[in-house]
Amino acid sequence: MEILDNDYWMGLALDEARKSLMLNEVPVGAVLVLDNKIIASSHNHTIIENDPTAHAEIKAIRIASKKIGNHRLIGSSLYVTLEPCAMCYGAIVHARISRLVFGAHEPKSGVCGSSIKLNEYDFFNHKPEITSGVLEEDCSSILKNFFKKKRN
Repeated sequence: MEILDNDYWMGLALDEARKSLMLNEVPVGAVLVLDNKIIASSHNHTIIENDPTAHAEIKAIRIASKKIGNHRLIGSSLYVTLEPCAMCYGAIVHARISRLVFGAHEPKSGVCGSSIKLNEYDFFNHKPEITSGVLEEDCSSILKNFFKKKRN
């Protein structure tokens, strides 16, 4: 079986982020992969669902957990277009996602290196492997363009 690369999966996460644009949501997308197959994908729904927890990562984790019938997603990889916030990182840890790959860094609230490095603290009982900056320019530009239009 061919193992697809980070750029491929992040491209699919970007497709999810574009769906957010159509909903006038902050364009963040996530794809959750297990055994080289997508088990869930989603994008932000915080505004349309009036739910501050409806981030792309959380939604994908919820979908995947129901699909496989387990709250633990051991062996999975989460591809997300934006560095996770504290809430999403906590969910990633609790779901035991093995690998986190993100595109754009988030200097204000990103917790995997930008504003803080929660992944380096010892109080978590699980530490996903983290890869950052995958298709970073594409992931950043979709966000920058969204907020530029909002300001204008």
